[in-house]
Amino acid sequence: MGGVLDRIESPADVRRLSETELLTLCDEIRSALVSSVSVTGGHMGSNLGFVEATVALHHVFDLPVDKLVFDVSHQCYTHKMLTGRKEAFLDPSSYNKYTGFTNPDESPYDLFRAGHTSQGVSLGCGLAKARDLLGLSHNVIVVLGDGALSGGEAFEGLDNAAEVGSNLIVVFNDNEMSIAPNAGGIYRNLAELRRTHGMCESNFFRTLGLDYRYVEEGNDVLALTRAFKEVRGIGHPVVVHIHTRKGKGFAWAERFPESAHHIPPACTFSEPSQAKKEQSYQEITRDFLREKMRRDKSVIAVNAGAPSGVGLTPEFRAECGSQFFDTGITEQHAVAFCAGLARGGAKPVFFVMATFAQRAFDQFVQELGLNRSPATVLVFGAGFYDIDATHAGTLDIVMTANVPGITCLAPATSDEYLAMLDWSIDQQERPVVIRVPERVLPGSADAFDPKRPSGWHMRTSGSRIAFLSLGSSVELSMEAAALLKERDGLEATVIEALNYSSFDESMLDSLLEDHALVVTLEAGILCGGFGEKVARYFGPTPMRVLCYGGKKEFLDRVPTEEFFKIYHFTALDIVSDIEALQL
Repeated sequence: MGGVLDRIESPADVRRLSETELLTLCDEIRSALVSSVSVTGGHMGSNLGFVEATVALHHVFDLPVDKLVFDVSHQCYTHKMLTGRKEAFLDPSSYNKYTGFTNPDESPYDLFRAGHTSQGVSLGCGLAKARDLLGLSHNVIVVLGDGALSGGEAFEGLDNAAEVGSNLIVVFNDNEMSIAPNAGGIYRNLAELRRTHGMCESNFFRTLGLDYRYVEEGNDVLALTRAFKEVRGIGHPVVVHIHTRKGKGFAWAERFPESAHHIPPACTFSEPSQAKKEQSYQEITRDFLREKMRRDKSVIAVNAGAPSGVGLTPEFRAECGSQFFDTGITEQHAVAFCAGLARGGAKPVFFVMATFAQRAFDQFVQELGLNRSPATVLVFGAGFYDIDATHAGTLDIVMTANVPGITCLAPATSDEYLAMLDWSIDQQERPVVIRVPERVLPGSADAFDPKRPSGWHMRTSGSRIAFLSLGSSVELSMEAAALLKERDGLEATVIEALNYSSFDESMLDSLLEDHALVVTLEAGILCGGFGEKVARYFGPTPMRVLCYGGKKEFLDRVPTEEFFKIYHFTALDIVSDIEALQL
């Protein structure tokens, strides 16, 4: 580019820049972000809004001696450009060398891998306390924003921050948005703080015993530089509240901040309503609930601050009116909220990504399972995907299926899915988790019997070998069975395990008569998963069991076909493994 950015290899270079050069650097970074993310996809809006703040932080503080923590960290792109990783944004072919989040494996300037939310202040409190115990004197800075303040852990961290009693600088990035518009009473106080430039008597941060500064010009690098210099070396916890604009400097992103939060590769920047629509489970669910809600005013869709990933479009949310409720980024509260709704006579349907459901494990156990609260939980994004390890959705089976009292269902076809969803909403006996498949496959709903929700379905009847699969893995079972017949002339049994929280014992026992091998398939972690339970069931018998799924590991942006090969999750690999057993 031939500009200031070309000369930046580390924060030390940023610290030497003049005011004029800081302004130029911000312009160059914003241009590079738009050009790069337009091609590669990624978090655009949050990063565009945090360019100036990141440059100012690196100009004022002595990183990595001073410690910088990004809550969520999807707004770290400028940070990466200033810490030796700008090639990823100047050369799109280098993009996949780095994650979209902070990562200590990449750089000493990154302290934690962070892709969920609200944990930043807690991490900062720990860093500050460790510093004090060791007699050190560096600054600890935490970046908090993009709706993270609604999360319970953020409240816990801020509440505890005053107890640290020494240097802890929380930079609160207030862009008036989460992924979608913010939800929660705290944001009313933030609006009043913005309106009064931080001078109103009611101040959430001060009530927690924290010092407080307000910067209205949150996209002015010079104003931010002055503010950060004022708190550098401060001897007590302080919140620096900066008012920024999500998508700053890119007209489309400013106009559509929710759509611009995360964009796909080769984004065309069309109006969201004009985007090409393909049939998906998000669309199928919207159509079904639209009619269900019209006929039954007790049905309510609930989401925890991340509606776009589960298909809850702004138009659908508006159409639902009071039958939609956004709790903010609060999965723990959302699950308990649904339990309360159910006990109160409503029919809640909680939309959640598999990766975010992890944050509510205690509520799945206590409020849903133990209390047998008849809420419906739709888990999206479960299984194997080419995605950052922070957002992997491979633990949902292990987590939900092992909770007593929860019925867990795994449809393979859209008709099965709708039959399960309809039954789950209306029944009043138990909480139900439905693992929403990724691909929409046609098929009859006859496999699911509402009178026997724990029952399984035998797709094909054979002998010697039986495939036992969950959800979308049934399609792979059918492929493997067909290949086995073609290569070895064996007619295999294919069973669809519609319910993965309990066993159809009569069907399993029937296999002992004329089968020697059961092959289980699940798009999730094997350790503690479905296949292991099947193997345990058959343990005292002569039946052999092969389990296919994922290892207990974090996969980080591994191409789908590659980890399918690693896990032998292909028809050819499965059949080859069966043949090697020489049954």
